[in-house]
Amino acid sequence: MKKQDLPQDESNLKSANMTEVLYVTDENDNYTTANSIGWEAKKAALDESMELITERIEEAKQNVASNKVSPIIYFMELNKMDLQVLAAYVGMWQWRVKRHAKPKIFKTLSESVLKKYADAFGISVDELKNFTGK
Repeated sequence: MKKQDLPQDESNLKSANMTEVLYVTDENDNYTTANSIGWEAKKAALDESMELITERIEEAKQNVASNKVSPIIYFMELNKMDLQVLAAYVGMWQWRVKRHAKPKIFKTLSESVLKKYADAFGISVDELKNFTGK
């Protein structure tokens, strides 16, 4: 893509005061970089992705409120993590994290284990323990 043809459509990048660096060709057909605030196709894809993430967060919140899952699942979704990423952050096997996602097991977790999760989510242990989804 030529540098002068680089789209500068409104996107979430502009509202976050960010730009995206892309490779383009200059007037001499040499590769160089240029900043873009986005383009319509990418904006549509990002908007749809963010909508799906918002739905997953809301579903996790409702599942915590109905005692189907522990608050770990809500904060995992809120922080855009999956089991593999969260397990790496807290230094545990995925099966343990999955087990801790059960409300009955979550209530028995020690303060030190809860602190690992709270640190990974950037919240306090009290916020994690007392989150009800309501």
